[in-house]
Amino acid sequence: MSTELVIDVTPSEIAIALLENKQLVELNKEKRNLRFAVGDIYLAKVKRIMPGLNAAFVDVGYDKDAFLHYLDLGPQFRTLNKYVKSSMSRKGKVLSIPKMKLEPDIDKNGKISDVLKGGQLVLVQIAKEPISTKGPRLSSEISIAGRNIVLIPFADKVSISQKISSQEEKKRLKRLVESIKPKNYGVIVRTVAEGKKVAVLDAELRGLVKKWETAFEKLTAEIVPKLVISELNRTSAMLRDVLNGSFNNIFVNEGTVYNELRDYINTIAPEKGKIVKHFEKSEPIFEHYGVEKQIKAAFGKTVSFKSGAYLIIEHTEALHVIDVNSGNRSKLGEDQESNALEVNLAAADEIARQLRLRDMGGIIVVDFIDMHVNENKQRVFEKMKEAMFADRTKHNILPLSKFGLMQITRQRVRPELDIRTVEKCPTCKGTGEINPSVLFVDDIENHIDFLINEVNNKHITLKVHPYIAGYIKQGMFSRRFKWFLRFKKWIRIEEVSSYHFLEFHFFNKNGEIIKD
Repeated sequence: MSTELVIDVTPSEIAIALLENKQLVELNKEKRNLRFAVGDIYLAKVKRIMPGLNAAFVDVGYDKDAFLHYLDLGPQFRTLNKYVKSSMSRKGKVLSIPKMKLEPDIDKNGKISDVLKGGQLVLVQIAKEPISTKGPRLSSEISIAGRNIVLIPFADKVSISQKISSQEEKKRLKRLVESIKPKNYGVIVRTVAEGKKVAVLDAELRGLVKKWETAFEKLTAEIVPKLVISELNRTSAMLRDVLNGSFNNIFVNEGTVYNELRDYINTIAPEKGKIVKHFEKSEPIFEHYGVEKQIKAAFGKTVSFKSGAYLIIEHTEALHVIDVNSGNRSKLGEDQESNALEVNLAAADEIARQLRLRDMGGIIVVDFIDMHVNENKQRVFEKMKEAMFADRTKHNILPLSKFGLMQITRQRVRPELDIRTVEKCPTCKGTGEINPSVLFVDDIENHIDFLINEVNNKHITLKVHPYIAGYIKQGMFSRRFKWFLRFKKWIRIEEVSSYHFLEFHFFNKNGEIIKD
């Protein structure tokens, strides 16, 4: 299987598309100034204790207070607090964790008021990003993720990924990591570490320990809340988690991000450095690699997937509902049972793809086409488990009920990606009426006149539908040439096939939109 990453960098955000065999399976959009990402570690202040919830609301700097439950404090919460207080009092001299005496674990059935009080400083990690009207969800069981291992201060145990099937390899990795890890540090060995040599793991472990210790060298109580350790940006985190031997190419359209990714790849997997490629063509990168078309086809209420069959996807605050429909396949000569089985098996693949693509979380109920043979129901259940195997997000799948419903739970740590594919017409603004098309190019010319003579923009790029671009550039004395004679400025024309026929936008030299 070939795997490619296509990265579209704009001044405001980075869009990351993961393609498997040229098919879009994941799409992430990250603001350039993103805060409160999963994995970020903050020094925060307890705002108020909620005994009824056995939780506390904590100020991490977000508009709404973050939520910290007692069960998310971690057994070594007292030791963590001791370490934080000591680091702030030692003024740059970091306390050595291996030399520390660990405090007793907190009581599993204890109360939040036994360990926290209002105004107390506490070290927390973002476990779930702000979603809808809710603030971030926090944890004080801190972990720092690397490519091959995850470091857990104060845990002092080694765990091996269950996805490593070989018992011999599990034993080898456990012996190896136990021999190199410092005292009072816990380590989770990730699946990608299978077959790695001790030198690789030792270097990464030392790097993670240094990252942890360095963060506390200048820790003070003067500025709270404060970001102590930042998780990698979404692009690098995806590379860290999914980069494997099947990765063929990483395409990025911006020089700075290209250099950052190339350096990061050379750090975690030097043999893969050449797969990062700088896309320097003028057309949009998502257009060039067919991502834009797949986005339009994959998002929305109705999703077609095979020979007329389709899914209807509905979202509510509490759950997501997916209805499987056979469409015009019901007219084929096959018997109903075999037809239903074939559609349901194909639907399982598309549903697994949609869950990853939209990052749908919480409860998902799938209404498959009714089947009467229990063996067929089991086949659909097994197919869904197989299709979801590549999903890195924690999930649980239940067998089909007697009503043909399948329940899936999938961990939600980020807001669901919602892309509206049905929009109000940008030309008529929903009225159903447009200005005379004969005046369309004159309207563009009026905008150019305003931008050059009134706003004084010297570098203008006009993006339009390919048909309109062809009309503007056609002939020796084209419209664009006439604009040059009139305005003494050369207008750059770019074709965007995803635009509506009469849609146009102007951009400055930095790629920022300047006129709708």
